[in-house]
Amino acid sequence: MEETMQTPTDHADPLKATICKRFPRIAALPPETIESIAREGRHVVLTRDTRVFEEGGPCGGFPLVLSGAIKVFKQAPSGRQLLLYRVEPGELCVLTTSCLLGQANYSATGATERDTELIALRVPLFHRLLSSSEPFRALVFSTFSERMVDLMRRVEEVAFQRLDRRLAALLLDRAPELRVTHQNLADELGSVREIVSRLLKSFEERGWVNLGRERIAVVDAEGLRQLADDAAF
Repeated sequence: MEETMQTPTDHADPLKATICKRFPRIAALPPETIESIAREGRHVVLTRDTRVFEEGGPCGGFPLVLSGAIKVFKQAPSGRQLLLYRVEPGELCVLTTSCLLGQANYSATGATERDTELIALRVPLFHRLLSSSEPFRALVFSTFSERMVDLMRRVEEVAFQRLDRRLAALLLDRAPELRVTHQNLADELGSVREIVSRLLKSFEERGWVNLGRERIAVVDAEGLRQLADDAAF
């Protein structure tokens, strides 16, 4: 984690319940493992758009998100972003896991999508728990496997599925109303704002959505669903 993170004072006991609530799998770990996570982890509160890690940088800790979200993305020199995945409360970061296991630097960037609270396990603590606690090791590897499947599905979508289908599916997933800019949608879809705006305009002309300033209202979900379910790439 970056040095911009702030560490409050003693926090172990009050945070145990929160950690177990947000991470049911951690709640099932032995009490001494939960104690180590709560007492030795860094309690961190970050504001929106704070960089948690940078592409090419070393891994400084293993984040357990308690509230908020971290978006993990690749960024081109032009500034264009491709969202890889999000780390929500209760989820583990597959890229951080990979970096720690392979002793490699980050191959993407992570930033808070909104105000975020997390517990950061220092690298020595992560490796100690990984080697000494079989339940913790099973948790890390099983979650890593699950998130890798999600990440590969994301790569497949970007590489092979039509952008209009992916946009329709995204709108349906967040219906009935989205508070978002066209640029935000373009970043998430791995496209550019002009193309996304053109597609949204065509959706509006078909009567599927109503567009406003940083607002998209879904008015014909069935029309979007038929496009999203279209098997033709």
